[in-house]
Amino acid sequence: MYKTFVKPVLFQFDAEAAHYAAFQALPLLTRPVVGAAVRASLGIDWAACHAPHLARRVMGLVFANPVGLAAGFDKDARFVAEWAAVGFGHVEIGTLTPRPQPGNDKPRMFRLPADRGLINRLGFNNGGAEVAALRLQKRPAGLIVGGNIGKNKDTPNDEAANDYLRGFDALADVVDYIAVNVSSPNTPGLRALQDREPLQRLLGQLQARNQRRRTPLPLALKLAPDLSDEQLRDAAALVVEAGFAGVIATNTTIARDGLRTPAAVVERFGAGGLSGAPLTARALAVTQLLRAALPAEVALIGVGGVMSAQDALDRLAAGADLVQLYTGFVYEGPGLVTQICRAI
Repeated sequence: MYKTFVKPVLFQFDAEAAHYAAFQALPLLTRPVVGAAVRASLGIDWAACHAPHLARRVMGLVFANPVGLAAGFDKDARFVAEWAAVGFGHVEIGTLTPRPQPGNDKPRMFRLPADRGLINRLGFNNGGAEVAALRLQKRPAGLIVGGNIGKNKDTPNDEAANDYLRGFDALADVVDYIAVNVSSPNTPGLRALQDREPLQRLLGQLQARNQRRRTPLPLALKLAPDLSDEQLRDAAALVVEAGFAGVIATNTTIARDGLRTPAAVVERFGAGGLSGAPLTARALAVTQLLRAALPAEVALIGVGGVMSAQDALDRLAAGADLVQLYTGFVYEGPGLVTQICRAI
């Protein structure tokens, strides 16, 4: 139903407008009687995604299955119960900043159907970490929820740690793990925080705050695919040094190589992070590199270009403990979660 009826309609509209329009229908998934019919029509088999053999213990947490919703899809944690109904084993909300911000000027999200990709320059548009935390006080049981945190656009990099600490403090009591986003290309200067010295300082400060908790949370670092292999290995070493529990690989890319979409169209879309099938090969290579660079106890979450069940299997075979969907969910629909669970 999704690819035959829903997707063709949604793809007639602006990408961001369609994204939020689709959200309005999500509550149908959890309604009595009608919810079961809607889920079946979309290829969702919740029971198949909760088969006992799919459960994974990762970062000290028990995930019902290895398939999660990536950060950026539900920034403000508005539909956590609905994502649980789709069959996800975890959901990463955010990226959330300490203060609400509108993000970049519209239009700021563009489809590349010929490449099965998206370009976005949303710019951490969100209602703020504290508002999301209030919603998460009513989160459903049995679903792992991660909180992805970033800095506000107008916060200078030398003060960025304060934003991350505020985001951590706002979310720590209502999420199961914290993801640290220093890799979005859509906040000016943010990726400079991946350089060795600022990254080492930021990770250390966050872990120090975390260790003051009675029960510290697992912390994970999200990295860009555009880092060199040497930079990725350096980041992996810093993750281990700081005692982080995981790495998320990868964020979107600023590369535009090998696209089928005409160059003039891509240029007209402008700046932003590219996701989807064009990212598959690089994200897989980064997963392989990081798995070799990290000790076995440090978890690896594979995201970026997971467009099919086979892509998910490839990522897991490369050493990822979990996978996450974003653009694959847009192009393939919610049934992709069930397809991956069945393939595993």
